[in-house]
Amino acid sequence: MTPTDGAVLPPPAGTAAETAPRLRLGLADYLTLGNALCGFLAVWALATAQSAHAASGAGGPLPHAAMATVVGLMLVAAALDVLDGRVARKLGGSGMGAELDNLADVVSFGFAPAFFFVVWGMRAEGLEPLAVVAGGAVLLAVIVRLARFSCQAPGADYFTGLPCPFGAMAVVTVVLLDPPPLAGVAAVLLISWLMVSRMEYPKPRGRKAYAVLGVLAVGVALMAAWGLGVPAGQTLIYLMSAAVLGFIVTIPFYVLATRRPTRAER
Repeated sequence: MTPTDGAVLPPPAGTAAETAPRLRLGLADYLTLGNALCGFLAVWALATAQSAHAASGAGGPLPHAAMATVVGLMLVAAALDVLDGRVARKLGGSGMGAELDNLADVVSFGFAPAFFFVVWGMRAEGLEPLAVVAGGAVLLAVIVRLARFSCQAPGADYFTGLPCPFGAMAVVTVVLLDPPPLAGVAAVLLISWLMVSRMEYPKPRGRKAYAVLGVLAVGVALMAAWGLGVPAGQTLIYLMSAAVLGFIVTIPFYVLATRRPTRAER
C-alpha cells in the first residue's frame, strides 16, 4: 500500500497548513510590479520613438526627449527595485515576493536595456548582427545571474557578480556615450560578463540604499534636463555616464582591497 492509499487526515496544528507563505500581494509586491511596468513602458516608448524616427526619414540618433524618456523609466524601475526590498523587510512580504522580483528584473534590467542597445546598434551599417549578439548576451546574463542569486544562501553582505540594475544602467551609459560601434559592442559584452562573474559588489543596505536612491533621483533629473534641452545638459550626461562606468569598474577592486586586511587579521 502506498502512502496515498491510506485515509487523508487533517494536518495537525502548527504544520505546513498554518505556515504556508502568504500569497496575497503586499505593498512591496506592488512596487515590484511597478518596476516591471516601467520596464515595459521603456520598451514601448523606445519602439514608438524608433518607428516615428524611421518613418520621418531622419538619420542619426533618436531625439534627446525620446531617449531621456526611456532611460528615465529604467531609472525609476531601478529605484522601485531598491524600495521593494526595504518595504518587504520593514512591513513583510508575500510568498511570491522573490519570484515577482526576479521576473520584473528580467523585463526592466534584461530585455529593456538589451533592446535599447540593439536599437542603437542598428544605426551603424553591418553592425546589427553584432548588436543583437551583445543584446542577447545582456538578456541571458541577467537570467543566469538571477537564477544563481535565487540559489544562494540569504544574508550575505555582497552580491556575486554585477547586480542587474547596475548592469542595465551600464548598458544605458554605453548608448548615451555613443562610442564607436565595435567599442560599444565590446563594452556591453564586458558588462554581460561582469554580471555572471565572481566579482563582489556590496549590497546597498541602510544609508547606502538611501544614497543609491538619491543617485537615481539625480539621474532622473539629469535625464529630464537633457531631454528638455537645458544648456550643458549633454556635458552633465557625459559626467554621469563616466561616473557610473567608473563605479562599476572600481568597486570590485575596492572590495578586494578592503577585505584582504580583514582576512589577514583572521
